[in-house]
Amino acid sequence: MKKLKLIQQICEDGVVAVLRGRSADEVVEMAEQSIAGGIKVIEVTMTTPGALGAIERLAAKYSSDAKGKDDSRYAVIGAGTVLDPETARAAILSGSEFVVGPSFNPDTVKLCNRYRIPVMPGVMTVQEIQSALDLGVDICKLFPGNLFSPGMIKAIKGPLPQANLMPTGGVSLDNLAQWIKAGAVAVGIGSDLTNDAVKTGDFSLIAKRAAQYMEVYRSARSGS
Repeated sequence: MKKLKLIQQICEDGVVAVLRGRSADEVVEMAEQSIAGGIKVIEVTMTTPGALGAIERLAAKYSSDAKGKDDSRYAVIGAGTVLDPETARAAILSGSEFVVGPSFNPDTVKLCNRYRIPVMPGVMTVQEIQSALDLGVDICKLFPGNLFSPGMIKAIKGPLPQANLMPTGGVSLDNLAQWIKAGAVAVGIGSDLTNDAVKTGDFSLIAKRAAQYMEVYRSARSGS
């Protein structure tokens, strides 16, 4: 049941903050600012030095086990840029509640299924999506999203209407609504969320940017 609730939470919240930092401390600060701005799904990429430690700290503070589903500080903490099952298991043991990969790795999917952890592999083709569905993947990450237009969602859902797609890479405030209205169940936001903060050293800018993303997302979901 927990896996289903996590998938529902990711789809309801709709915006995933994909965070890469120069250190564990920096990515934790990025995550806290994202959460303060209203983004409740946090993906800590494994390319961040000390990523497992960052996941452990964030999970202890924000995860459902730590805070309970009704706590206003609750957030879903996951791991991104996971290339193999060994890394996936390490992330899960550190408290990751979901796993995201840049590509489709069947062994990683099987490992996550074993532990009942949502897994979102990166896909680019209908064949990869079908193979992911065959292994029980609930959400496929359309990556890199900047290679496609929102119309790609409709094209994929022609032969595969059951596919749940989350574009990541190239999603911005300008096109987020288009992706959601095209049928994306969620979107991943990376550098556009954090670039200004990294350049200026003012991490409060992340919270402000996150609030803007959530406002656009809620408007798109409501159809306004």
